[in-house]
Amino acid sequence: MGLNKRVVITGVGVIASNGNSVDEFWNALQNGVSGIGRITHFDPSDYRCQIAGEVKNFDAAEYLDRKEAKSMDRFCHFAVKASDEAVEMAGLSADEQDPERIGVLIGSGIGGLQTLETEVANLINKGPKRVSPMLIPKMIGDMSSGLVSIRHGFKGPNYTAVSACASGTHAIGEAYWTIVRGDADVMVTGGAEAAITPVGIAGFASMRAMSTSNNSPTTASRPFDADRNGFVMAEGSGILILESLESAQARGANIIAEFIGYGATADASHITAPASDGNGAARAIEMAIKHAGISKDEVTYINAHGTSTPLNDKFETLAIKKVFGDRAYKIPVSSTKSMTGHSLGTAGAWETIVCALAAKNNVVPPTINYTTPDPECDLDYVPNEAREVDMNVALNINLGFGGHNATGLVKKFK
Repeated sequence: MGLNKRVVITGVGVIASNGNSVDEFWNALQNGVSGIGRITHFDPSDYRCQIAGEVKNFDAAEYLDRKEAKSMDRFCHFAVKASDEAVEMAGLSADEQDPERIGVLIGSGIGGLQTLETEVANLINKGPKRVSPMLIPKMIGDMSSGLVSIRHGFKGPNYTAVSACASGTHAIGEAYWTIVRGDADVMVTGGAEAAITPVGIAGFASMRAMSTSNNSPTTASRPFDADRNGFVMAEGSGILILESLESAQARGANIIAEFIGYGATADASHITAPASDGNGAARAIEMAIKHAGISKDEVTYINAHGTSTPLNDKFETLAIKKVFGDRAYKIPVSSTKSMTGHSLGTAGAWETIVCALAAKNNVVPPTINYTTPDPECDLDYVPNEAREVDMNVALNINLGFGGHNATGLVKKFK
C-alpha cells in the first residue's frame, strides 16, 4: 500500500553516553567506541549491576537558566537539548513557519523517575508538606513533548508515546502518520529517558535482565554473542525532525533521508519476554514494508533491537529469518546498543537516527564485543568494525515489555 505523501528527515539531535551531539555520536559509532562505564550517579557497590551508559560532561545550566533547569527532570533536560540541535539543523522557526503546523511527539518509557524517587523519600522522611509542588509536572512522561513545544513555540499536535523500549519508535511512527494524514507539516519526534537511578537499576537487576559484567563495562553489552548475559542501562535523548517533502522543499531544507514506513503489533504473549516464535516482531516488519510499498529485497541494513539478553537476541534473529527467508543471511544486521547501552524509550530514536545516517553515508555501524558466535544467532551482525554498504533502505526494530513491537523504515533520499 504505497502512500502518496512523502515524509523526510530534515534534522536530528542526540545526547548519548558516547556523544553529546550528532557528530560525536556518529563518529563514536563508526569507530566502535563504547560509552558504558561504572555508575557515578550514585554509589552502586551494593547492586548486582554496577555499570551503565551515563551521559557525560552534561550541564543543563549551559542552555537553560537555573529556574528552568530546576523545574525539569533530567529526561526533559536531554529532550530539550537534543531538540535544540535538531531544530537548528532543520532550520525551523515558529516565526518563519506556521507554528500551528509544527507538532511534537516524544516518547519515554519511564519518564521522571529521579524526581519520583526524590519526592517519595521526602514524603517518607519529612512528611507530605515537604513534597515538591513540581513533583507531578516534572515526573509525568509527556512533559518532554510539552517543554519542547513551549521552548520553540510549536502549536501543532502534541503528546507522547509510552510503550517501554518501543516508545521512541512508536513516537516516530505516529508522528509520521500525523504528517501523512495532513494534521501537521512538521513533527519534532523521538525519545528521552533518564532512568539510571537507584530504583531503576535495582528493579531491572532484580529481574535478572541486566549484565553483571561489572569488571569490564565496555565489553558488557555484547548483542548476539554467545556469552551475552543481559542488557546495560543507558540514558539520553534522540530527536528527529520529520517533515512533508513539500514543506521541506518549499523552504529549501537540507534532507538527510526519507522515512517511508512504520509497523506496530503486539505479541499478546508475556509481560517481559518476546514471543518465542518471533511472530509479533515479524508482523511489525511486514507491516512497515507493506506501508512503504517496497519489496523486501530493497532492505539493505537492519538496526536490530539487539539488547544483549539471551531471549531477545535469539527471538529477534528468528523474526528476521521469518520475514526475509534465506536473504536474511545476506543483510547486514547490527546492534548499536553494544556501544550506547539500552536507553529504553530513547532506543528507537537513536537507532532511527543511525538508520538515517547510515543511508546518507553508506556506512553501517558495527556490533562490537562480538567474539563468540551463538549457533542460534547466525546472521551477519557486522562484527566489531563498521562497513561500507551501498545503502537503499534501512530497517529499525524495537521491542518493549508488554509485548509491544515497533518498526520503522528509512530510505536514502532521491
